[in-house]
Amino acid sequence: MDSRLVALFAVFAPLSLLSFGGGQAIVADIQHQTVDVYGFLSNQDFSDLFAISRAAPGPSTLIAALIGYHVAGFAGALAGCLAIYLPSSALVYGAANWWQRRGASPLKRAVERGLAPIAVGLIFAGALSVLRASHAGVLELLTAAVAGLILFRTKFSSYFLVLIVALVFLAIYAVGLSSVGAFGADLLR
Repeated sequence: MDSRLVALFAVFAPLSLLSFGGGQAIVADIQHQTVDVYGFLSNQDFSDLFAISRAAPGPSTLIAALIGYHVAGFAGALAGCLAIYLPSSALVYGAANWWQRRGASPLKRAVERGLAPIAVGLIFAGALSVLRASHAGVLELLTAAVAGLILFRTKFSSYFLVLIVALVFLAIYAVGLSSVGAFGADLLR
């Protein structure tokens, strides 16, 4: 078997078992493994593939297939998918059977309470990793914070908000102010 396919399994299979909270929870580790450890991608490549995986319909772990394709073509995409889905699917199947037999036990409640903050922390680490890899500046950070606050506090349409932000950024770049946010890119380092 091609060593690149083995390496893809080595990256994604263990992360599959750690994806509490969904695929977003392991984005930071995917970035670290594929950029820093294995050198499959540059930070820019990772940011681009992450953006594509988020824009495309489907699960957030679509990034595994995109990275696999980037590394080893169709066979890499297949290896990435199998490695990210098979281990966690087998674990969830076994755990669900066990879980259903436990009813309302104190252990079950304790596990649920314990895993919630872990999932939130992993998702936050993933968001921070993507911001670092994309070299976000003050303008980008402020935009993300304001958009998040608007979506959290109101019933404003996320699609309309994306359109408004895109138009504002287009106007900023059109008038040549693209360096406005660049002066704060060091905040995340």
